[in-house]
Amino acid sequence: MGLKVVQWATGGVGIAAINGVLEHPDLELVGCWVHSEAKNGKDVGEIIGTGPLGVAATNSVEAILAMDADVVIYAPLMPNADEVVALLRSGKNVVSPVGWFYPGEKEAGPLRAAALEGKVTLHGTGIAPGGISEHFPLVLSVMSTGVTFVRAEEFSDLRTYDAPDVLRYVMGFGDTPEKALTGPMQKLLDGGFVQSVKMVVDQIGFNADPTIRATQEIGVATGPIESPMGTIEAGQVAARKFHWEALVDGEPVVRVTVNWFMGQENLDPPWTFGPAGERYEMEVQGNPDFNVVIKGFQPESVEAGLKSNNGIVATAAHCVNSIPAVCAAEPGIATYLDLPLMSGRAAPRLAR
Repeated sequence: MGLKVVQWATGGVGIAAINGVLEHPDLELVGCWVHSEAKNGKDVGEIIGTGPLGVAATNSVEAILAMDADVVIYAPLMPNADEVVALLRSGKNVVSPVGWFYPGEKEAGPLRAAALEGKVTLHGTGIAPGGISEHFPLVLSVMSTGVTFVRAEEFSDLRTYDAPDVLRYVMGFGDTPEKALTGPMQKLLDGGFVQSVKMVVDQIGFNADPTIRATQEIGVATGPIESPMGTIEAGQVAARKFHWEALVDGEPVVRVTVNWFMGQENLDPPWTFGPAGERYEMEVQGNPDFNVVIKGFQPESVEAGLKSNNGIVATAAHCVNSIPAVCAAEPGIATYLDLPLMSGRAAPRLAR
């Protein structure tokens, strides 16, 4: 049998992670934590829409802590450091897409102490942050010398994100600009993307100001915009941009940006994704300069995205595929800078 895996939470990422574990030859699903009483006791296969798996979900944290498992994929909507500390102390490695990609010492201290006590490892991963925003630009930068600037940028249609309450009440879409600008989203995003920028700064060796500059822009609807979360009316928030920059003498040397729009029509300012469409971009300026465009992590249509969002699946895959390396790592907190090369695994029908 392979490494024993517990899935924590069964939202979009959690369901995709379970499917990934089931396909991975070195992993075995042994447990699942769920938030709701309605899912408590159900076979995990029923929750994810497959046949029975023989693994019952539980909403008991104590049951998960007592479980014999090697690793927990910790993927709640909102991170809770106390939960992670408890998991680490119980002797379970933790892989998570909701934080701790490159934590500062103040944040890392209690987590590192818990990991050392449990003789296990914590690793933050994902797609952005946790991948395209720092890991892959750093990998690509090896092909340039004298680096002067690194950029990572996302362009996504948020109508494909099947979480209407999150879109409206957390991300601020459909709200007034004033409420969105003072809402929780900037602070929530800062927790991950600031770490991304700092990882690039430290690894490239920029003499950057320790304070990362975070800014945001708002676009509103000029007319009704239909979306799965409901109609966005004129004057309501329909597009958001967030930027994080590291500066050397006032000059940006690292920039991470997300562009999240509810489509491309009826927007003020009249933002669009441009001819390249939805994508991720990574840029390194140096000798030579180069730019990489990645397609495929955004769904081909809103309808397709509501059935299966490629970016969510990719986030889960990055978690799943990192598990063997994390379980083999020295106890503590392991970032991409501490782990060996990781890759996907062959589909079961093509595997050795």
